[in-house]
Amino acid sequence: MDTESTRTTAAPRRQELDALRALVVVGLVFFHTALVFSPDDDFYVKNADTTDTVTIVAGLGVIWAMPMLFLVAGLGSRHSIRRRGPGGFARRRLLRLGIPLVFATLTMIPVPQWLRLRAADPGYDESYWSFWPRFFDVRLDLTDFPFVLDGDHFETGHLWFVVLLLAFSLLLAPLAAPVAAGAEGTGRAVARRPALLLLPALPLALLNSLAGMEEDYAGWNRWAYLLFFVCGYALADDERVRAAMRRLARPVGVLGLVLFAGTAPGFLTEDDPFTDWSPLALVTRAVFGAAGWCWVVAILGLLDRPRERATPAGQGHGRILAYFAVAALPLYVLHQPVVVAFAYGVVGWEAPIPVKYLVIVACSLAVILVAYEFAVRRSRVTRFLFGMR
Repeated sequence: MDTESTRTTAAPRRQELDALRALVVVGLVFFHTALVFSPDDDFYVKNADTTDTVTIVAGLGVIWAMPMLFLVAGLGSRHSIRRRGPGGFARRRLLRLGIPLVFATLTMIPVPQWLRLRAADPGYDESYWSFWPRFFDVRLDLTDFPFVLDGDHFETGHLWFVVLLLAFSLLLAPLAAPVAAGAEGTGRAVARRPALLLLPALPLALLNSLAGMEEDYAGWNRWAYLLFFVCGYALADDERVRAAMRRLARPVGVLGLVLFAGTAPGFLTEDDPFTDWSPLALVTRAVFGAAGWCWVVAILGLLDRPRERATPAGQGHGRILAYFAVAALPLYVLHQPVVVAFAYGVVGWEAPIPVKYLVIVACSLAVILVAYEFAVRRSRVTRFLFGMR
């Protein structure tokens, strides 16, 4: 255990993980804007004209993006627990995730729901300040754990990621030591037989198939994300596992592409491939779960280049990555209400879909980045409220 700790602690910061995190968070602006024009998704604001192209293209991001965020978060948890211990880790997670969760729920999350009502009914004229208290008319519902508050209008919105990450972190804290101890043996086994890296695809396939996929959580079952999180904590920063990922990246990537293509018949022909119990729907969900693990392994392996000297944080793209590494959570918290607000104003235009899409994306990115730079980053109070150091 001491050897493993020394090996991991001494490793330089993995800039490719910062890049992946920034790519996913910024990419969510493009993804959620696309849902405005999707015929299948019940997004807050919908354009009158839609296109099936959105569904196909969105699938290329759904299969790996949010799983990657949870896996990277698990890896970060390994470092945090090593430095602070399980108790210190849990306290820090409550501050870094719990504070922005409460703050954003009170100030930003009601906005998309209010705009949904206005978009659906042109005669709806209730002011936001009248709607706001109705949004918080909630009741306790433990059956939907960890989303324990329910109401006619209440939701966690895009902060479902923060809710799950906080819940997973608190579940992990008391089990951190035995999980890390078990991972040491797993690392030795993977070093001897790299193909063992594919084993997590099996429980992911089984869980997705039998428990069903959840549209509200980017298409994955919520507990599948726990598997990605635990795998990140246990495996992803072990040098032996990283070497195996680099070695298998290309063949596993090809396998992931083949499996992803194999989900097309089920997703395109089944009435509800996310929850149906038909043989085709069950197989489709299982193949999707396995494909997602393959994509994550392949992406990590292809981007992991430890022999190359990392770019110093103050130079070139290293400075950009350092900026977005710190900004990831605030940008995530800010992005969806801004996208929905611009979509609400743009969908009524007499313009083709590509023009509307580009306008929503460009304006949303500009406002989010300016808001972060001038309204969040430069004040100790707002940095605290958005979970920043």
